[in-house]
Amino acid sequence: MKRTLLLATAIAIGAMATAATAAGLPPLEQKDRYKVGFAQMESNNPWRIAETKSFHDTAESCGWDLIATDAAGSAAKQVADVDSMIAQGIDVLFLPPREEKPLIPAVKKAKAAGIPTFLVDRSVDPNAAKAGEDFVAFLGSDFIDQGKRVAEWTIENFKGDKGVIVQLEGTTGSSPANDRKKGFDDRIAEDGRFEIVASQSGDFARDLGRQVMETLLQAHPDVNIVYAHNDEMAIGAIQALELAGRKPGDDVLVVSIDGTRDALQAIIDGKMGVTVESSPFFGPLACETMKRYAAGETIEPWVQVKDRIFTADNAAAHVDEAY
Repeated sequence: MKRTLLLATAIAIGAMATAATAAGLPPLEQKDRYKVGFAQMESNNPWRIAETKSFHDTAESCGWDLIATDAAGSAAKQVADVDSMIAQGIDVLFLPPREEKPLIPAVKKAKAAGIPTFLVDRSVDPNAAKAGEDFVAFLGSDFIDQGKRVAEWTIENFKGDKGVIVQLEGTTGSSPANDRKKGFDDRIAEDGRFEIVASQSGDFARDLGRQVMETLLQAHPDVNIVYAHNDEMAIGAIQALELAGRKPGDDVLVVSIDGTRDALQAIIDGKMGVTVESSPFFGPLACETMKRYAAGETIEPWVQVKDRIFTADNAAAHVDEAY
């Protein structure tokens, strides 16, 4: 009986290792507890705080001894955090890369150390590192589709003859900023009523978004649409507009992405038109995907998150559950 059980266990572990090796990835043993690294990029906004909390909340139920760090917005610090986790002998790494290119060496170093890596909410340059080869998978939303959906809502709901758009971009070089810009720009260009007159990074931060909006308003006082790559910058833009005597929701349409509590409240208050959800609650999905991988399953390169859209029709029904 005992020999049969040991043989079955050995076969299962062998199958797991074979599947991972065939893909060129480090295998992950099935066991009760794992030393898990979560290298957060920053904690300066509600989205990031909610994401980190989701990993902490999931740790005990998933059997994680969690090592969580905060790179405080520095790609160099995030690389150093990953190096430290590798030195501490983590079994698995979950990484939201601050930028697409600077974190590639860290991803490859984790693989070389035999550590399966899952990219969370942001990815890296696919020309330099690939899912299924250099890391197991990307867990996250379709950022291009998010931008496209905002553009489509804007096209359908803008009532004026000429849409003069200012765009507040996210962190330069990050996959959400790159893709949310592409999705929006490509779709909005299909309607001749609209023109993007300025596009500048606000680094996904509320106060910087406010400052950038103040500057852009001086150069483009006729702006009547603001597209922000996240809700924090959108709220900052609303503040700048109001300080300038403009009326968000009346003479300026503000549209955004994330689905935060403040954004849903702004929609309820009539100051914002739409926000497309980008959920930060990755802990349970990370646990499920890791366990699937340990069981020997081949993980799809992109474990896609499905996002809702919030407007005046449903914001009040969801504001209490928002972060």
